[in-house]
Amino acid sequence: MWTEIDTHISQATGEKFQTQHKRSVSGGCINQGYAVSDGDLTYFVKLNQASQVAMFEAETLGLKEMLATNTILVPKPICWGTAGNSSYIVLEWLEMGGGTSTTLSNRNSKSSQEMGRKLAAMHKATNSKGFGWQINNTIGSTPQINTWITDWAEFYTQHRLNYQFQLARRRGGSFPKQDKLLAAIPELLANHQVQPSLVHGDLWGGNAGFTVSGEPVIFDPATYFGDREVDIAMTELFGGFSADFYQGYNEVFPLDAGYGDRKTLYNLYHILNHFNLFGGGYASQANRMIDQILR
Repeated sequence: MWTEIDTHISQATGEKFQTQHKRSVSGGCINQGYAVSDGDLTYFVKLNQASQVAMFEAETLGLKEMLATNTILVPKPICWGTAGNSSYIVLEWLEMGGGTSTTLSNRNSKSSQEMGRKLAAMHKATNSKGFGWQINNTIGSTPQINTWITDWAEFYTQHRLNYQFQLARRRGGSFPKQDKLLAAIPELLANHQVQPSLVHGDLWGGNAGFTVSGEPVIFDPATYFGDREVDIAMTELFGGFSADFYQGYNEVFPLDAGYGDRKTLYNLYHILNHFNLFGGGYASQANRMIDQILR
């Protein structure tokens, strides 16, 4: 398998690469991650089952789309494919200075503000098709439907919340006010004018960090064009982003009035997804959020 990956790296870069050193590094809870080096060049490789290769294809396309905005740093994808029973993606190696939520909240003011400013600049990237993306991708390991829709309220209702509710019911989740919530979304978003923005889609503290030189980086995207507020809302869901981050963001692309009312609606998507991935008490948390939204 590693020989095949080396060959693909060589073909993609035009430079002979043969792994001499390999060490396990964090690849999140979904994939296995490795740093591979030939003694000179180093790459980051993520592995999963061969059946999951479409997930790596979508990640590659998402990273390329974010790179094309020339705004915030993301790891450059080198290649992806299957080898034996595994699928893989090879990414540029970025020497990180730490990517935990604690690190994010404790970074110096300048680096955190710069992350906010550069994310805001990325969010200014738009399109004429509406809300969605070129292919479906994943949020964690859950399918994420990105069929184009020109109306944001309809997109968010059908492709985000309703889809997660359907999966959750199959897992035994009970959401008594589900239908009431879905019916209320057009009214909840009625006074909010949304421009399609290129969003990361899964922007919690574990998917953001800084290089050793302090350059802000985001990675592991669930890319699509949506309301930019979905990214900002998720930065608040599990905490870890400093006040300097939000100050920097608002300097470049101020949040719209009413964001504080919408963020719970947007974070409900991720809590439902956590229930679908991990079960446990996330269903109760989702129901509390639904009550809060409908109040």
